[in-house]
Amino acid sequence: MSAPAAALRAAEYDAWYRTPRGSWIGETEYRLLLGLLAPAAGATLLDVGCGTGYFTRRFAREAGLSATGLDANPEWLAFARARAAPGESYLEGNALDLPFPDASFDYAVSVTALCFIAEERRALAEMLRVTRRRFALGLLNRRSILYWQKGRGGGSGAYRGAHWHTPGEAAALLEGFPVVDVRIRTAVFVPGGGALARLVERHMPAGCPWGAFIAVAGSVAAARR
Repeated sequence: MSAPAAALRAAEYDAWYRTPRGSWIGETEYRLLLGLLAPAAGATLLDVGCGTGYFTRRFAREAGLSATGLDANPEWLAFARARAAPGESYLEGNALDLPFPDASFDYAVSVTALCFIAEERRALAEMLRVTRRRFALGLLNRRSILYWQKGRGGGSGAYRGAHWHTPGEAAALLEGFPVVDVRIRTAVFVPGGGALARLVERHMPAGCPWGAFIAVAGSVAAARR
């Protein structure tokens, strides 16, 4: 899971995505978000709470987007900038006060960053303010095996201090905002990443609510575009 982890160095955190388990989880999450966004190549995307840039890089290099990553951690941003390719840029900033005009980006994503922000609705409002078309959030699911492994008692490791949602709470997070065509899916049902996890992932129904990763996507209402 992408998640702030103050105790980890940037290189250590990013290297997790190159382990067998991390690679599978990152791929599963990215493919789910990409399918829900369905972005047009050449469009612009903002990644709020981008960390070391894992998802920003993938949206830029594989989906053909002009992707901007924003994060408050200068060390992790330096790591991302040092590895940036054409089509990627990285800025230091606050998710509660995004330094962009209204409707600056075609798409916006935020992968578990809101789980570490107390004022998550304010952060979501800012994200929607700067988005013209579609958005996608990645959240941590309290009704999952991963929660029982890593989330209880305040969480452990990279999950310490995280807020875990349920799919119902994820839907409620959007109430009152000008969004339409909302879709909610979950993934990473068995977080170990081995053969069993991959088998279970392939055979779970699309609407199954017990995956560790909740993906929430929707479109900004026409009146806002």
